[in-house]
Amino acid sequence: MTLKPDGAFTQPATEFDFSVPVKTSAAFSAGQSDLIDQARAVLELEANGILSISDRLGAEFERAIELLLQCPGKVVVTGMGKSGHIANKIAATLASTGTPAFFVHPAELRHGDFGMLEERDIVVALSSSGETQEIKQVLDSIKRLGLKLISLTGNLDSSLAKASDVVLDVAVDREACPLNLAPTSSTTAALAMGDAIALVLMSQKGFEKEDFARSHPGGNLGKQLLSVSDVMRSGMQVPAVGLSADHSIVLEEVDQKRLGFTTVVDDEGRIEGIITDGDLRRSLVRFGVDVFTKTASELMTKNPKTISSDCLAVAALKLMEKHSIADLLILDEQQRPIGLIDLKDLLKAGLI
Repeated sequence: MTLKPDGAFTQPATEFDFSVPVKTSAAFSAGQSDLIDQARAVLELEANGILSISDRLGAEFERAIELLLQCPGKVVVTGMGKSGHIANKIAATLASTGTPAFFVHPAELRHGDFGMLEERDIVVALSSSGETQEIKQVLDSIKRLGLKLISLTGNLDSSLAKASDVVLDVAVDREACPLNLAPTSSTTAALAMGDAIALVLMSQKGFEKEDFARSHPGGNLGKQLLSVSDVMRSGMQVPAVGLSADHSIVLEEVDQKRLGFTTVVDDEGRIEGIITDGDLRRSLVRFGVDVFTKTASELMTKNPKTISSDCLAVAALKLMEKHSIADLLILDEQQRPIGLIDLKDLLKAGLI
């Protein structure tokens, strides 16, 4: 390390020069472009690592998907160190996209956690070198239990690869680390391969938005995927009067259902219009005392805002905000009111 006249320290260059002078505040601005260039180099190296494993996809990947689709049990993902962190995330992604999975630390497998595994499970093991000691020590036990083993490794001649039923090549040319030591490009490549596995399985299983919402019931993602049918009121909670209902019947229905409105339907139950508190006030101004002789068909507003029950609840919220309304009707295919959504329902569901 040397001290330059401007007060900056410089490190000796490595094979891949990430040396960044430690600058004073006055000199920092001039060095910002160096920081960006180095960050960009990291991202490009990791992106190239992903592209390289993409080019090597083939029959082994198809075989892995086939085994996982046929798995009657769970997918057990394991890995040590940085690979363990990646394995944990892969297990979580699998579980949230329709493939039951969990992570087990390889060292814990040798101390009782093998009891979590059953003959119908599949093990997915991650090791860049394929020679991680903790992984090698459980290979015999995995095979004795008769479990299928899928490995993600960068060494196709390793102990792990030779013991596996399917080997997915996640080798990269170099790490993004300037010393080419810290797992960076290799862990990114393994994570991307795990995502590819999970999302291909998701597609093959026909995993839909509704399934995703069920696996995320307490999170914001789940809330965003709630459907109208999940939060709507239905049955007798939907106010309704006939076209010929007189003013008193309309008032009674609005008062009893306590929503500030009632639907107006024909003899077949199809929607014809809606009468709100505002409609009743305006009709009193318009008709005077004659309002009490008017029927629902004369008091209603036609073409109320509606939505289908299979739409997302967030879509209902956007429609209500757009038109500044507090309630939205849900119709069936025959245009009959089968439910409604009130802003309070969306508030209760956590969408507001």
